[in-house]
Formats: sequence, structure tokens, C-alpha cells
Amino acid sequence: MVPVEYYLALSAVLFVLGIVGVLLRRNALVVFMSLELMFNAGNLAFITFARSFSAVSAQVIVFFAMTVAAAEVAIGLALMVEIFRNKHSIDMDQLNSMKG
Repeated sequence: MVPVEYYLALSAVLFVLGIVGVLLRRNALVVFMSLELMFNAGNLAFITFARSFSAVSAQVIVFFAMTVAAAEVAIGLALMVEIFRNKHSIDMDQLNSMKG
């Protein structure tokens, strides 16, 4: 059996990688993937605590959070495709305004 600390350490490493990706990258797609990585790191920590305390209700909450994340990915990627069609780039420095 894998200790709880390993799961929490993995969650922390994934969250830090997500923060680094958001802060250092200029590509909107990479920033979006980094945000998703941070979200999934939080889910991993949540499910780790749920398993260690035998709380099935927390696992159900994580299931619904992952469902919402899937809808968020679909909407976010659709927005990025539309921005790329209009601006011909998804560079964060060029996307400083929402005007058409």
C-alpha cells in the first residue's frame, strides 16, 4: 500500500508545476493546461484525504468536480479556437483586450 504522504507530495508537485506554467508561459493553450493541472492536483489531494478517512461522500464530490472540469475544458477550447480564428494567434501578450 502506498503511503498517503506520497500522494500528497505528488499533488503538491503537480500543483507547483501548474503554477510555474501559468506564470512563465505566454501561450494561452499552455496556460489553460496548467490551470487544469492545478485543478487536478487539488482533486488528487481531496481524494487522498477522502480515502484515508474513508469518506465516500468526498469521492462523490470529486466525481462531480471532474464532470465540471470536463465541461470547462470543452468551453475553454471552443473559446480558444474562436480567438485563434479572429486573431490568428493565441499569444497571451496579444490578447490584452476583448474588443473585436
